[in-house]
Amino acid sequence: MFDSLRDRMGGDNKISPMNIAHNSLFTAKEKIDLLNQLKSDATAAGKEGRELGFDAEEIDQALAEVHQGVQDGVGTETVLKGDF
Repeated sequence: MFDSLRDRMGGDNKISPMNIAHNSLFTAKEKIDLLNQLKSDATAAGKEGRELGFDAEEIDQALAEVHQGVQDGVGTETVLKGDF
């Protein structure tokens, strides 16, 4: 039986920007898209007085990790091609 993405990332309490940045199920483009959406959601939540458990700076750090991985030649393919 296949685990859900949430379960594979450690359950509800373990999803974080860095987990997305290092998840081998996504290409670098997918990671960047997800992180940018997450940043948008975090910004909107902050304006509404809600918190998501991480801030825009943490998301920016995760985006930087993905970009660095691409520069290093890692993260452009999915796990089937050896993504990190």
